[in-house]
Amino acid sequence: MNTDNKEQNTESEILNAAKRIFLLKGMDGARMQEIADEANINKSLLHYYYRSKQLLFEAVFKSAFSMLAPQLNAVMNDDSPLFDKISNFTYNYISFVAKHPYLPNFIIQELNRNPEFLNNLMNEKHFPKIDKFKKQLEEQIAQGTIRTIKAEQLFINIMALNMFPFLASPLIKAFTNTNDIEFKQLIDARKTEVADFIINSIKI
Repeated sequence: MNTDNKEQNTESEILNAAKRIFLLKGMDGARMQEIADEANINKSLLHYYYRSKQLLFEAVFKSAFSMLAPQLNAVMNDDSPLFDKISNFTYNYISFVAKHPYLPNFIIQELNRNPEFLNNLMNEKHFPKIDKFKKQLEEQIAQGTIRTIKAEQLFINIMALNMFPFLASPLIKAFTNTNDIEFKQLIDARKTEVADFIINSIKI
């Protein structure tokens, strides 16, 4: 293994270890020594890659966000019709987050802890934009195919219905008296249920 590959593997192991510790203990509760132990390296090597816990946390956060943001942005800005866009967004979002269920909570946790960090994210290439979605919505309203609703409100509705089950899974399991397998089945069904609900709520 050459040096570049070895360094990439070490950095990947550090980020994965840090992700596990940050998810378990949060930014404030995590310790660099714990992360080094989790990555099976010494603390000096950890500091070689990341001089501070804040820099490491930001790297983990950006890594997490970069997995999700391009997925959202691609759907919102493709050329598909509005209803297809809503269906595709829901299907892709739930399919992706079901494989990475920690992401929504991890992202929101950090944005609540450090709101200023959002300003840096907004400059990222794949930060989701809803301009095209908004234009399509306004065109459909003008044509009389959907009821009048602000694009921002519709987008919030879509995000809330897609995101909430992952943020509140223990609560939902308790309310609905479902086990892990049954909950997974509910989530799979929501890939189409959410889109159908949203589309029917705005369609005339």
